Amino acid sequence: MNAAFGEALIGRLPALRRYALSLARRADVADDLVQITVERAIAAADSYDPASRLDPWLFRITRNAFIDMTRRQRTRGIEVDVFDMPQALPTDGQRQIEGRLMLRATAAAMRTLPPEQREILSLVCVHELSYAEAAEILQIPTGTVMSRLSRARLALARKLGIE
Repeated sequence: MNAAFGEALIGRLPALRRYALSLARRADVADDLVQITVERAIAAADSYDPASRLDPWLFRITRNAFIDMTRRQRTRGIEVDVFDMPQALPTDGQRQIEGRLMLRATAAAMRTLPPEQREILSLVCVHELSYAEAAEILQIPTGTVMSRLSRARLALARKLGIE
């Protein structure tokens, strides 16, 4: 690709974007079309005849890219952005099942703990309160919260078979 072709291509970008926007009617798709057009034009720069006008050649590339994109969408079906629909994210079924089983086992093991240990685990580990907040709620010193939590965690780990 020579420098004159590159400069001419850059100069035609606003016109290309307007044309792509008229085809796609969406700014993001139009930007994609312009990018595809530029890529294809650079790849085929050797086949461009400098004696002819650049606009029709570029517009033909844009139109063909739009047709290709439209055909691809028809065969691909409906696309959903995972950020718009998080439940469409792929999941590891086995990992989810293991997680649910572990959660059930943990909840059952927590029910067998003494009330003061169960309460401190609930406040700090489940509800994510700080030691100071838990101490204030239970009206006990922060050191007592820490020791009860330590004993509760060890007891829970033993009941779950985690050493």
